[in-house]
Amino acid sequence: MSARLIDGNALSTSIRGQLAERAAVLKAKGVTPCLAVILVGEDPASQVYVRNKVNACEKIGMPSLQDVYPVDVDPAVVFARIAALNADPAVHGILVQLPLPKHFDATAVLAAIAPDKDVDGFHAENVGSLMQGKSRFIPCTPYGIMKMLASEGVRIAGAEAVVVGRSNIVGKPMAMLLLAQNATVTICHSQTIDLAFHTRRADILVAAIGRERMITGDMIKRGATVIDVGMNRYSSGPKQGKLCGDVDFDTAREVAGLITPVPGGVGPMTITMLLANTLESAERALQ
Repeated sequence: MSARLIDGNALSTSIRGQLAERAAVLKAKGVTPCLAVILVGEDPASQVYVRNKVNACEKIGMPSLQDVYPVDVDPAVVFARIAALNADPAVHGILVQLPLPKHFDATAVLAAIAPDKDVDGFHAENVGSLMQGKSRFIPCTPYGIMKMLASEGVRIAGAEAVVVGRSNIVGKPMAMLLLAQNATVTICHSQTIDLAFHTRRADILVAAIGRERMITGDMIKRGATVIDVGMNRYSSGPKQGKLCGDVDFDTAREVAGLITPVPGGVGPMTITMLLANTLESAERALQ
C-alpha cells in the first residue's frame, strides 16, 4: 500500500490564512509587519526564491522591501544597508538571500543582522538560544517540518529519528527540534559508514543532503514518516530536468507510511514559516 502524502501546499495555505488574520490585527493596532530582503547577484534560483517570498508577503497583507545589488558590489554597501534596516523600527524581519558571492564573508553578513530581526534564525545568538531550548526564531525549514509532523499527529517522543545532513540551515537545527520533543536522534552525513543501517531504524527520516534520489525504498523502515527536504533535478531518463528530492519517491512511497512529495512538500512550508517568524517579530515589537 502506498504511503499517504503530507501535502505541504494545503497545510501552507491553511497557515497563511491564519497569518493574514494576525497581520490584519496588527495593522488595526497601528503596526504593519514588514520583511526586508537583500539579494546580491543574479543567480536564477535565488531570484526565484526571493520573488516567491515577496509574493507570499503580499498575499497575506504584509509589505516587503527589496534591495538588489550587482554581483560585484562592495560588501561595505550591503553592511551599511543592514545597519540601516536594523535601526528602522518599521522593519521587523531582515533576510539576506544565500548563497552570497565569493568575496563576501557570509558568516559576518549573518552576524550583522540584529538578532531580533533575524527571521531566518541563522544569527549565532539565535542558534545558541535554539540549543538551549529557548529559541527566538526557529530556522524556517525545520520549523515547517515540525508543523507538518504535528499536522499529521506523528508521535515524536520516544521515536527513532534520523536526519541525513548536518547543515546549519536544516540538519543541525532539525536534530535539535526533534531532540527537544524527546526523540532519539541520529545525525548522518557524508562520512557515515553504512548509511542504510541507520535509515532503516528511523521512525522519522529527514533527508536533507542535496543529492538526487539518494535515499531509496530499501533504505526505509516500513511505515516510517519520510520528510524530503531535497530540491534537485533528474539528471537522466524520461524525467530529466524535472524536480526531484533526496528521496527516490517511487520506491520510497511503497514502504513509508507518510511521505512528503517534491515539489509540494517542504518547500511551501519554508516560506510560510518565514512569514510566521516575521509576524512574531512584529508582535513582539508591539508588546
